[in-house]
Amino acid sequence: MTDRERILAIMSGKAPDRIPWIPRLLLWYNAHKKMGTLPERYRDWSLRDIERDLGLGTPARDGTVFRTEMNGVEIEERWLDDLHMRTEYRTPVGTVSTLFQGSDVLRKQAIQDLQVEFMLKDQQDYAVVQYILENTTAVPTYAEYERYEAEVGDDGYPLVNCGDCPFHHWMRALVGYEQAYYHLADYPNEVERLLATMTELDEQRYWPLIADSPAKLILHGVHFSSHMTPPPMFDKYMLAYYQKLSALLRSRDQTLTLHGDNETHQILGHIERAGYGMVECFVTHPMVDTTLAEAREAWGDRVIIWGGVPSAILEDPYTDDEFERAMDEIFRVIAPGDAFILGVADNVMPGAKLDRVRHITRMVEQQGAYPISTES
Repeated sequence: MTDRERILAIMSGKAPDRIPWIPRLLLWYNAHKKMGTLPERYRDWSLRDIERDLGLGTPARDGTVFRTEMNGVEIEERWLDDLHMRTEYRTPVGTVSTLFQGSDVLRKQAIQDLQVEFMLKDQQDYAVVQYILENTTAVPTYAEYERYEAEVGDDGYPLVNCGDCPFHHWMRALVGYEQAYYHLADYPNEVERLLATMTELDEQRYWPLIADSPAKLILHGVHFSSHMTPPPMFDKYMLAYYQKLSALLRSRDQTLTLHGDNETHQILGHIERAGYGMVECFVTHPMVDTTLAEAREAWGDRVIIWGGVPSAILEDPYTDDEFERAMDEIFRVIAPGDAFILGVADNVMPGAKLDRVRHITRMVEQQGAYPISTES
């Protein structure tokens, strides 16, 4: 089977010939490409060529099924200095702005700047953001998606990013984690009004474009956590939204997917009840408290896990012996291999040892045939 066929089989509840091994190598590649430190044999290679040489599938995360356009909004970007970018959004009802801060160390490794100021700073900003959202339109890009799927070919299957639920998008992208619960306490009417508008826009404007699209693997939701989206908030603001969306997607034979690179121990059950069919970039101990065994016990084969290899074990200070013991434990836990795609959470980082990636490829070749043996 090809990696495309393996992914599609797993999405259909069927068994692949072997466990797919599809980590995200993008950060490692971009960093070493920019620093001029790619291994000599890879010096002029593309990321896809390196993935193939290492025996990896491709995560295929660049497909889109719609694009958005702001109307009646004037946008101005300006550098305050070498490390700070201010973006202003001017509308007939007021102006809001964001600020991104760079780091020489991270830029050296081609890692994106950090957002340190958000659109929603004060009570009066809510009317401006509401205007922006109401005047943002969506245009389908199905032909672009189909070209991308053809380009990916047998190396993988596109995972299409289609946004986030209103509550978590508000928290993560509009007000910021540090201020979210203060705003919820100080401006409850404004927050609830904005969330209601966002929900209505999602259901009427964006959901039909997703459901009618040719994509089958739909990423909608990122970075949920036991800490910032704990059970009471998940129940109040997120569960019904996702249950309705997931039912729509299932009716179109589409798989709702969560980008799960956060601590999720307290919300494992909520993720399944929300209707998620897959959690990709699923991060586990020692990077968070949640273990792979706990997730397998909670979800069984009802939620596909894509991940399982903590990126930290690919680097120092983990020794080769510690790395190999960790990988042996991963194979033991995932046996017989139902509903599982082996990947690295969240990325193979710039400091990763490529020999360890190759070692996992050999393990998959030697031990990854379905069903994986339960013998240690």
